[in-house]
Amino acid sequence: MAKLNTAHVRHPFAQAAGQASWLHRNWWVMVFIGLCALVYLHAMRQKDHSFQEMAVSLRALEKEKAEVLTQQEELLLQIHSQSDSAWVEMVLKANLGMVPEGQTKVYFKN
Repeated sequence: MAKLNTAHVRHPFAQAAGQASWLHRNWWVMVFIGLCALVYLHAMRQKDHSFQEMAVSLRALEKEKAEVLTQQEELLLQIHSQSDSAWVEMVLKANLGMVPEGQTKVYFKN
């Protein structure tokens, strides 16, 4: 008579039951990976926000630097041209409101 060997026969759901037990045993790994992903995404959002703020600050500082350099050049030109009599006359006219002899000063009232 033929003998039926049932030792190697598996139940069709045996493998699925093994996977379910693995997930059941290691649920905390999935939760930990999910939390790590949330922390990472939050950190990346903060980094992008900080980068945008710094880029705006950099543009403002570059603009301010350009204005200060322009002002510095103008002041250096004024310093170097102090010995020029035409420049001195222009400064006296502009800043002090003086006029040379022989010219008439006119005031306009609103």
